[in-house]
Amino acid sequence: MNPSAPLQPPPQAITHYENFPVASWLCPPHLRPAIAAIYWFARTADDLADEGDALANVRLEALSAYKNDLLAIAEHEAHSGRWPKVFEPLAPVLRDFSLPVPLLTRLLAAFEQDVRYTSEGRRYQTDTELLDYCTRSANPVGRLLLHLYGVNDAVSLAQSDEICSALQLINFWQDVKVDAARARWYVTAQALDQFGVTEADFLKDQACPDASLLIAAYAHKARALMLSGASLACRIPGRAGWELRLVVQGGLRILDKIEALNFETWRVRPKLGLMDFPVLLWRAWRMG
Repeated sequence: MNPSAPLQPPPQAITHYENFPVASWLCPPHLRPAIAAIYWFARTADDLADEGDALANVRLEALSAYKNDLLAIAEHEAHSGRWPKVFEPLAPVLRDFSLPVPLLTRLLAAFEQDVRYTSEGRRYQTDTELLDYCTRSANPVGRLLLHLYGVNDAVSLAQSDEICSALQLINFWQDVKVDAARARWYVTAQALDQFGVTEADFLKDQACPDASLLIAAYAHKARALMLSGASLACRIPGRAGWELRLVVQGGLRILDKIEALNFETWRVRPKLGLMDFPVLLWRAWRMG
């Protein structure tokens, strides 16, 4: 793959809204193919778990086959051919960068968990349980990127986990409207009980002060987690560090928008637009 060539997303990923750029011009050019390959691996697995109207057992069978293909190319064996646009570019990345395969399988475990929870009507009972989910759904991505950058000290890994968990949580509180409509619940039973809120409150297009307080509490916790890990972006040199600064500021900007909506994200979904980019650049520069 030519590192200077423009990255073309596979068809299944084009329609997905993303808060943050993937393999953008800020990434070191020699790492763009690797970052793109990791992204499409995760994006396609997420689609298998979440898109369309397939039954849960069909989704789980597909994810199992997907994992088998990953393990096959990790052993330099042929994949099944079902997802060539994923595994053809990923195979040389695994080889050339010695990617830790367990981090990729942890992502797949998160997608399998999503299928089971949704199909069985299960709920996250505690915030601790929800954070544990983030160790599979989000944190492996940050660790994979640090691996590409050659960063592996314990402090950096811990701060990467904080940033990635914060991003995942921000996405949850940003997407309450979308997730509630699809019977996906990340607000925990613990939080519902604490604030005296029910799931039905998130299905109504009307104000609910207690629900606003609940989302506000979650947003404040996500902000604190993001700020705790944010200094990592200033320690990573060059373009990669600037990319991470923008990721951090993108997450914080979404939190600003959630607050501006009085935390009523079950009514309106906030998102970033072109007008936010100068703000992100300014804030990223000030981090230095």
